[in-house]
Amino acid sequence: MSVTIAISGKGGTGKSTIAALVIRWLNNRGQTSVLAVDADANSNLNDLLGIGPVEAIGTIREEMKEKVNNLPGGMTKQQFLENKIHRSLVETRNFDLVAMGRPEGPGCYCYANNLLRDVLRNLSDNYQYVVIDNEAGMEHLSRRTTQQVDFLLIVTDPSVRGVQTAGRISRLLKELDTRVGHKYLVVNRARGELSPAVREQMAEEGLELLAVLPEDDAVLSQDAEGKPAYEIPAVSAICRAMDECLSRLLAG
Repeated sequence: MSVTIAISGKGGTGKSTIAALVIRWLNNRGQTSVLAVDADANSNLNDLLGIGPVEAIGTIREEMKEKVNNLPGGMTKQQFLENKIHRSLVETRNFDLVAMGRPEGPGCYCYANNLLRDVLRNLSDNYQYVVIDNEAGMEHLSRRTTQQVDFLLIVTDPSVRGVQTAGRISRLLKELDTRVGHKYLVVNRARGELSPAVREQMAEEGLELLAVLPEDDAVLSQDAEGKPAYEIPAVSAICRAMDECLSRLLAG
């Protein structure tokens, strides 16, 4: 049974960087049976992991909609999806990566999405860890592409409005047919102690704080130079903070 860690939060909070650093942390502890899932339509998780362009599953779904009555070689719909998804999977020595692409829009082919959910669930069973970089609305979770999450990390900046957004994401879980074992707040890009107003808002939203991650020039430097977050020096403040919080989260 795999352990699924999902990361969510509004754009600009650094959640994709955190997803990349979670994968790096696992790899540095000898865990290489890791599936990275880029489920944010606007994300660039592949770049943050140092991987080139990835074919999105959303493209595969659209292709199936067009070819549904003329699949190659007498393939069934399930066989077609399985074949295309496995071909889109990027395999590396330390982790594999699959990109979801945009969620279905008007005229969506629901049967294809049901098949997609089943294929991805079976794919996930082949890994010890699954790390999902979600968008704030968690569209792929709400559409049941993923049905089980062991740990959900909701990322925010150190502002009252950011914590309010995190609270809305947390409340959204009640509307989803998704089992979430534990959910935590991660405050990113903090400069010193959190303000009393932020802590008060956290209490009002009922959010459990896992970690306060510091603003780190190492992150800005990697981004400015176009280098992957996966390669941020281990001695950096952000990596030390991630080490501390993930050691607590996954203790034992």
